[in-house]
Amino acid sequence: MDLTQSYPRSIKERLAGVAGLARTTDKAKAAAAGTNGEYHYNCPIDQRVLGFLGVDADAFRDNVRDAKHDAEVERYVKPFVLKKTPAELETFNRDMLALSPQPGSEAEHFFLELRNTVAPDRTDVTTWPDLLDLDEKREVPRKVTV
Repeated sequence: MDLTQSYPRSIKERLAGVAGLARTTDKAKAAAAGTNGEYHYNCPIDQRVLGFLGVDADAFRDNVRDAKHDAEVERYVKPFVLKKTPAELETFNRDMLALSPQPGSEAEHFFLELRNTVAPDRTDVTTWPDLLDLDEKREVPRKVTV
């Protein structure tokens, strides 16, 4: 995975049923190869994914480093995913897709700065998954307010 040439997958894409795991995998593989470019493996979003699974970031990176296919990653994380109930997984995924910065925080300042740079007219974008998708040139449908 060379993130100097392409983007990691969207947080919205699920791997082993877990939102964000595909992206975390891409970033872990790139970090292991030294091709992560501007992307930081084990950022707060990665920590959220790995923390939910109960997987150490270094162990995860080392275990997915040479994976050729997602099926290999899924085999590695399956025991961790199976420890979660369907309700826990559903709640995690819902919360992950709604992840937004805390009002008044440094993260919110960064979020608004990035949104104003990437798409200043998109005030409807209020979550990290949508903002990262916009930044990485993925289409994000406009939210209609009533």
